Parts: sequence; structure tokens; C-alpha cells
Amino acid sequence: MRKVKIRLFRRWNMLKKALEEALNKQANRELYSAYLYLSMSAYFESVNMRGFARWMRVQAAEERSHAMKFLDYIIQSGGRVKLAAIEAPKGEWKSCLQVFEEVYEHEVRVTGMIHDLVNLAIKEKDHATNNMLQWFVKEQVEEEEHSAEIVAQIRMIGDIQGHLFWLDHKLGERK
Repeated sequence: MRKVKIRLFRRWNMLKKALEEALNKQANRELYSAYLYLSMSAYFESVNMRGFARWMRVQAAEERSHAMKFLDYIIQSGGRVKLAAIEAPKGEWKSCLQVFEEVYEHEVRVTGMIHDLVNLAIKEKDHATNNMLQWFVKEQVEEEEHSAEIVAQIRMIGDIQGHLFWLDHKLGERK
């Protein structure tokens, strides 16, 4: 019997260590975002705002999928996934408005993190990683837009639970 050598495919341009570390760190941040939104969902459940809770639960699932995109890319690029502890998020807020103001501020910070990754990919001349990150650049525009829109709607309605009934119902329709 002949022995057959099997070669595993390796990307010719393996992921540089600085990018591997930064992408692993961003995957952890995306998982933190999922925890944060899950915590916000639990808060909304506790104040009987089930539509807001559903919106946050869907958002948490989306953030987990973002983390998986980073982890899958690291693997596909010949890098090594290194999981780290996920920081515990806070669990109490004063109002619906405060929650969504924090969502907006959080998404702005995430946008900055994505831009830093793009800048690192450009510095490292890693065009494939830069290309992959462009999906996240576009996604962050949408994330900021959606959260800013909800903040504006809460401000227009007034952050009074009875007034928020319509918005709670509307956000609960998110799939």
C-alpha cells in the first residue's frame, strides 16, 4: 500500500500576529456586546417591556453572529482562535431612554474599534482582512442609525412607560 500525503490548505499570506491578536480581541468584544444586549433584554423583561426585550434579544443574537464571523475568518486565514473571558455587563438602568442612549454610545465605540482594525489591516498590507472588515464598516453604519432612531423616537414619545406602549409593540416585531 502506498502512503498518501495530504496537504492542508494554507493561505499563502497567513494572518500576521498583530492582526490575529486584534481580531481575537474584537471577537471577544462582539461577545461582550451580545452579553450586554442580553442583559438589557433581561432588564426590559423585568419592567414588562417585552417588545424592547425581544429587540435586544435579537440584537444579542446578531452580535454573536458577528463574533463568529471574526472567529471563522481567523481560522480561514491560518490564524489561531484564542478565547478570553467575557466581561460581565451591568444589569440595571433608570429608563428605556438610558438603555438606548447606552446602546448608541456602545455602537459608536464599536465603530471606532472596527475602524482601528481597518487601519491595522492597511498598515499590515493585508488586503483580504481589509476586504472582510468592510462588511463590518457598513454594518456599523446601520447599527448606529438604528439605535439613534430609537433614541429619537423615545425622546419624541417621552420616556413614560404608558407612552412607550406603541414603540414597545413595534420593536417586538423585529425578526
